[in-house]
Amino acid sequence: VDFKRRLVDSLETAAEFSEGLITVLFDDGDKEYEKKYSEHFACVDCGINFEELTPRMFSFNAPQGACPECNGIGSKMEIDPDLVVPDKSLSLNEGAIVPWASSAKRENYYFQMLDAVSKHFNFSMDTPFEELDKKYQDTILFGCDEKIPFNFKRRNKSYMVNRRFEGVVPRMQRLYFETKSSYSRKYLSKFMSDRKCYVCDGKRLRPEVLAVTVGGKSIIDVCDLAIKDSYQFFQDLELTERENFIAKEVLKEIKERLSFLVEVGLDYLSMSRSSGTLSGGEAQRIRLATQIGSGLVGVLYILDEPSIGLHQRDNIKLIEALKRLKDLGNTLVVVEHDEETILSADHVVDIGPGAGEHGGKVVAQGTPVEIMNNPDSITGQYISRAKKIDIPKDRREGNGQFIEIKGAAQNNLKDIDVEIPLGKFTCVTGVSGSGKSSLINEILYKGAHGKLSKKFMFAGKYDKIEGLENIDKVIAIDQKPIGRTPRSNPATYTGVFTDIRDLFANTPESKARGYKPGRFSFNVKGGRCEACSGDGIVQIEMHFLADVYVPCEVCGGKRYNEETLDIRYKGKNIYEVLEMTVEEALEFFENIPKITKKLQTLYDVGLGYMKIGQPATTLSGGEAQRIKLAKELSRSSTGKTLYILDEPTTGLHFADIKRLLEVLARLTDAGNSVVVIEHNLDVIKTADHIIDLGPEGGDGGGEVIATGTPEEIAEAGTYTGKFLERMLDENITPYAKELVEDIGK
Repeated sequence: VDFKRRLVDSLETAAEFSEGLITVLFDDGDKEYEKKYSEHFACVDCGINFEELTPRMFSFNAPQGACPECNGIGSKMEIDPDLVVPDKSLSLNEGAIVPWASSAKRENYYFQMLDAVSKHFNFSMDTPFEELDKKYQDTILFGCDEKIPFNFKRRNKSYMVNRRFEGVVPRMQRLYFETKSSYSRKYLSKFMSDRKCYVCDGKRLRPEVLAVTVGGKSIIDVCDLAIKDSYQFFQDLELTERENFIAKEVLKEIKERLSFLVEVGLDYLSMSRSSGTLSGGEAQRIRLATQIGSGLVGVLYILDEPSIGLHQRDNIKLIEALKRLKDLGNTLVVVEHDEETILSADHVVDIGPGAGEHGGKVVAQGTPVEIMNNPDSITGQYISRAKKIDIPKDRREGNGQFIEIKGAAQNNLKDIDVEIPLGKFTCVTGVSGSGKSSLINEILYKGAHGKLSKKFMFAGKYDKIEGLENIDKVIAIDQKPIGRTPRSNPATYTGVFTDIRDLFANTPESKARGYKPGRFSFNVKGGRCEACSGDGIVQIEMHFLADVYVPCEVCGGKRYNEETLDIRYKGKNIYEVLEMTVEEALEFFENIPKITKKLQTLYDVGLGYMKIGQPATTLSGGEAQRIKLAKELSRSSTGKTLYILDEPTTGLHFADIKRLLEVLARLTDAGNSVVVIEHNLDVIKTADHIIDLGPEGGDGGGEVIATGTPEEIAEAGTYTGKFLERMLDENITPYAKELVEDIGK
């Protein structure tokens, strides 16, 4: 004890005289050696020091931890040469420099600059960019120091100047930061990409923070792992007895939170994934995992279609997570169309019987079995298989042609080759995060549409797409709004409003007054109500509160002035026609083929309940998608169109899915090709060809694991195949059978 006290006293004295830096001489009997110690957080050899470690130092959102160069962002937005020259097989004259593509016009300022550079360095502007000497490519992109004679022509006048060529990339970079035009900045940003910060290498934290490791990994290394791998890392972490005592509670909390994320099917995501790249379903499930971990009791949770974007395998995990939340003592109300979720509920409330004006009533409620036994419930009839979506007797043979994607490597795709048959209904399947959207939306659509339409699109990474000569256009039918203002509606989007206005303009009363079709548009002065500019509503600013919208006092929300509303066709004015449902309008215009043809397509896609003048801002994503489908159906088919749909069953009931499949069948039977990203087994089982990606999500996916007909996929043993096998063999999910038997017992 005396020795230890004397040793401590000696160390304190030495540290006091040496400003905290001391050297201790050790003698282990065989040899003597020295070891340096410091009272400060500093290296005893090089002297580099930093302050005492605190939790905020490990956050890139705090100045104490953020990389000083990129302020914790991990990257800087810079002009990307690969985006400036995306197709290097083009020459300068053919528009290889995309932002200066209009320079093909000889009077253009940018063309004259490129022309002067080519003449000075003696290379041809008709030579493909990739065949130019590397130094000439660099000169065009990054400029040169020597002065070049430029001969500018403007308004028939010539100007000769000698100046240094700045280069495309530096010039665009400079303009981006100097311009005051939001339009110009937005345009230039299309050619920018995130470049890793050279100080932190994209890791967002200070170097001294990244030097701190646990289990051989820094905090960023752990966050970059997939959640399942990160969970395993903490499970396998080996600590000393002292370290374990310190970290025990923290580790318990970390492992619990990670396990909640695994439970809701998000094990393929990494913790460092940007929130902006998450789908709506993924974001919702993250919030769900947070609530499970909170341990709250007596809470009412309301979830709107949490199964969106989920494979059946992941859907089971979600249902188990919801049950766990319920078992904690909470109440869950879920708006859902998914069969398995409905069958897992304790109580079901079925609203209907139809949609829009035909709905709004409680058709049935009770246990899933009671719903299935209720003859008034359409939902129950589909679950019990009294009604069903039939499996096609024959699969289409296609036209023998293909589109081949070579070397697809966007996001997690593993440099794969994919063959898509034409003249068929093709489904792209796979667990959540397996790479379906990257393959179809980022590569197939943007790559093929960009080449066919001659428009530049920022496609994902791939080598080439072959077979595009077999199609004439690519159309993506997504769930984005058909318009962002109340002025857009189904009638204006499908073009039927133009025909209706022509009809009103041809009435005797209109001709007598000299009214033209524009008189019946609420977007044009003359016929509309000027008090509300044809909106039908007036915005009242409440300053510190949210703005209030009230019906226009002059027109009463009818959008037109009295003179326009005096004109009637078959007893109805233009406002009353727009208030009709598609079903009513079909009957009203039955003798006008040009109008009924477009209305019929809206009815065929299941929108008979919708008002033809319903504002676009009030439409759901599924409704907007079906309006787009209707518009395509009303067009004359070329038989060589490729249609792409991303999860079109989102928000759709079984009956609506049946209608949707009939519409897609019409498009395919006309000789067109339809490619659908889908998880819904009713859609998958009706496909002619399936491309199954996986085997897992995230880094564990990105490969083609099976292709063929639904029957062939069912035999392949993949996750999709296993669920599909049950659907094809029994035409009723075993889950439903087991549930019915259990409740019966």
